[in-house]
Amino acid sequence: MKHIALNGLDVSRIGLGAMGMSHGYTGAGADDEESVRTIHRALELGVTLIDTAEVYGPYTNEELVGRALRGRRDQVVLATKFGLISHTGRQGPTDSSPASVRAAVEGSLRRLGTDRIDLYYQHRVDPGVPIEETVGALSELVAEGKVRHLGLSEAGPETIRRAHAVHPITAVQSEYSLFTRDPEARVLPVLRELNIGFVPFSPLGRGVLTGAIRSTEQFDADDFRADNPRFSGENFRHNLRLADQVAAVAAEAGATPAQVALAWLLAQGDDIAPIPGTRHVSRVEENVGADALRLSDDQLTRLTNLPPAAGDTHNEAGMRMMER
Repeated sequence: MKHIALNGLDVSRIGLGAMGMSHGYTGAGADDEESVRTIHRALELGVTLIDTAEVYGPYTNEELVGRALRGRRDQVVLATKFGLISHTGRQGPTDSSPASVRAAVEGSLRRLGTDRIDLYYQHRVDPGVPIEETVGALSELVAEGKVRHLGLSEAGPETIRRAHAVHPITAVQSEYSLFTRDPEARVLPVLRELNIGFVPFSPLGRGVLTGAIRSTEQFDADDFRADNPRFSGENFRHNLRLADQVAAVAAEAGATPAQVALAWLLAQGDDIAPIPGTRHVSRVEENVGADALRLSDDQLTRLTNLPPAAGDTHNEAGMRMMER
């Protein structure tokens, strides 16, 4: 597995997103032992970046990751997130007040069974707390050794600049894939100007780019894709046609559609480390195979020129929390 540097933090260039093991998707939490085996297999294959968050579950995903990493902690760059759970009793979808940050980090350290978090993200920008206050509190945690590096998730360019002026930001995490190209116009240029790494989540288009999702009837009622605009009506039919074009390139390349989607992302720069999520050993083996895949210039161009996916990336409430 090749490695890259996220503003000085060394990581495997393909990581593992743990969210779906406990949260959000059909079947999440159904087989924790398989999820543990998947994390162990990822480590065997050279994956070092493991991503979780306190809100996944809530809390159960951090506990699962902590159990899987028992005795293996030093093999990974462990990333988690705060800010979508209030620890101060505040009402609303976000709380990044210094008091809540303090409480959040102690809970995450306990559940993860560790004495430090390698990369600590603000999960969504909190419009009720100046980013300078939040990052100031985080910088104190860095000084105390509880956190090593700071990150932001789905933050806009101005917020990134303001945060970075208080304390260096190591990475920004946002949705980015052949389906979701939004960061290219505004966010990636700022990250490259400031030498901040980029960690794309949902790099497989929430499963559509793998070719495994062909009908919304595959989703349980509590699967968050059930009310996602990209999985409804004509939007979904349009997006399946895009996935078919990715599959066509995969057939040419002798690879799977998931590997092609990841290889395209890796070709976008040596400062990008996607975190495809899975709870299955076979899928993590497939995803890691993208590290060795080289697409031709013609294949990369054809993929880059695909039309955008149809539909917003989140429901209305989720969209209000994007790129603030």
